[in-house]
Amino acid sequence: MRIKEIIVVEGRDDTDAIKKSVDAVTIETHGYGITKATWDLIEKAYSEKGIIVFTDPDHAGEQIRRRIMEKYPDAKEAFLDRNAAKKAGDIGIENASPESIREALKKARCSIEENTEIYTTEDMMRAGLVGQADSSARRQALGKRLGIGYGNGKIFLQRLNKFGITREEFEKALQEI
Repeated sequence: MRIKEIIVVEGRDDTDAIKKSVDAVTIETHGYGITKATWDLIEKAYSEKGIIVFTDPDHAGEQIRRRIMEKYPDAKEAFLDRNAAKKAGDIGIENASPESIREALKKARCSIEENTEIYTTEDMMRAGLVGQADSSARRQALGKRLGIGYGNGKIFLQRLNKFGITREEFEKALQEI
C-alpha cells in the first residue's frame, strides 16, 4: 500500500513502524520542539502532497497533533487506539502492529497512489548526490534549494519522488549549487 500523503510522526521509531506497514514518506517532529526547518518541510508537504498527522495516543502526542492541526486544519488525521499502541507499559505508534497502522491510515482516508518514481539511484549518482566525498554537502545544498530538507541518499531520493520535484526544477537547482 503506497500512501500519497506525507505522514507526520513524532520520531524515528514511529517512522520505522510506518515503513514496515506501508510504503510512505514521513516527517519526524522529534517531539514538541519542532524546528523551523521541520515546519518548513511540513508546510511544503501540506501544500504539495497533503499530510496525515499520526502521533502517539498519549498526552505529548495529542499536544503535538493540536499544534500541527492549528496550522494545517485541512490535514488528515490517523488515530491509534491506546491498547493497539501499548507494549510493556509504553504507548506509541512504534508498538503497534502493521495491521493496526494500516487500518488507522485507511480510516484517515489516505490516498493510495501508483508507483510514480521519476528519480532513480542512477540519477542520484550522476548528480553526485551519493557515492562521492561531497555527496552529503551536495544533498544539503540541493535540499535547501528545493525545499525538501536534508536526508541520506535513500531519504533524499524518496523526497525527490514524493514531493513531485520536476526534472526542470531538479536540473536548475543542481546548476545553482
